[in-house]
Amino acid sequence: FMKKNISIIGCGAIGSELALSVDRMMIENVTISSLLDIKLENAEILKSKLSHNNPIVFNDFSEYIKSDNLKDVDIVVEAASQNALTSYLNSIIQLKKDVLVMSVGAFANSEFFSQVIKNVEKNDINLYLPSGAIAGIDAIKSVRSSISYVTLTTTKNPNSLKDSPFFKKTNLTIDSIKKRTLIFEGSAVEAVQNFPANVNVAALLGLAGIGIEKTKVNVIADPSLRINKHEIKVIGKFGELIVRVKNVPSPTNPKTSYLAILSIIESLRSITTKGVKYGT
Repeated sequence: FMKKNISIIGCGAIGSELALSVDRMMIENVTISSLLDIKLENAEILKSKLSHNNPIVFNDFSEYIKSDNLKDVDIVVEAASQNALTSYLNSIIQLKKDVLVMSVGAFANSEFFSQVIKNVEKNDINLYLPSGAIAGIDAIKSVRSSISYVTLTTTKNPNSLKDSPFFKKTNLTIDSIKKRTLIFEGSAVEAVQNFPANVNVAALLGLAGIGIEKTKVNVIADPSLRINKHEIKVIGKFGELIVRVKNVPSPTNPKTSYLAILSIIESLRSITTKGVKYGT
């Protein structure tokens, strides 16, 4: 099976764990060709931890996109942010590179998503969207034509929600939340705008099911919680589907569930290896 060269955008918790997994040969047939992070130090620190890969590091996208390095890259992995994805994705697709995306919340912007889909088709590439911190996406895809109702309830410690735009629009503060409190109810579109680092899964759920606008989201802040919880409830002609996931936060970033990191690792493994494929 041909070796795949990957480039990783974003050297935070997800990008770093993915790179280390590749370097430890937990994913076969993959080499890290380059790393991009707006903080050069992040990319350099990650590179220093790698034993079997010697990627080129970048902190400027314009230099990155023009570099000869990208010519040999097969898959670009985005693990940065919604803003980064919005800025960079179409340029990468136009270079005819497959892309593995974590910041799916950016697709809540329907105009941007439509443009991306057109570019994907025009350039004949693959766009991969891992399940991230939730489960059940395969089942939801299977029954999407008969779904009448979808809701996602996300419960996190208030500290995991820190710096979310939501708190700039309300009088509520992190420190004022002393008990389990429902702080947000709305569509998945509104959810990913208010909590861009926390509920990317809401956008994925919408894309897999009845649409982002029709997917409802509740966000609960619970100071007593030490894990991240996602509960999905789907009702339709097929019956009822309830998925409950309790995630341990990433040790290096409490906003990220460790399952999200494992999800992108498994997605890359599935893309780059032959053999039996489980689920959809």
